[in-house]
Amino acid sequence: MILTLNELAAAAMQLPAASRAELAEKLVESLDFLESDEHQSIWISEAERRIEDVRSGRVEGISGDEVMEEARRIVGR
Repeated sequence: MILTLNELAAAAMQLPAASRAELAEKLVESLDFLESDEHQSIWISEAERRIEDVRSGRVEGISGDEVMEEARRIVGR
């Protein structure tokens, strides 16, 4: 039996949250069409760009404590 997309989504929504999260992760991973070397190259370029942004003063870093405080404020904890 082949389910339609809507039927599959409805069935997935009946799963516990942890199972839905695992399913979502697997689905996203299945879309990952870049090879590992391509990923690494992309992330290295992004890291270099971010380092240069900080060094040049275009952006200012935020402490981990500030980030966590803001995240807790946003989620209401």
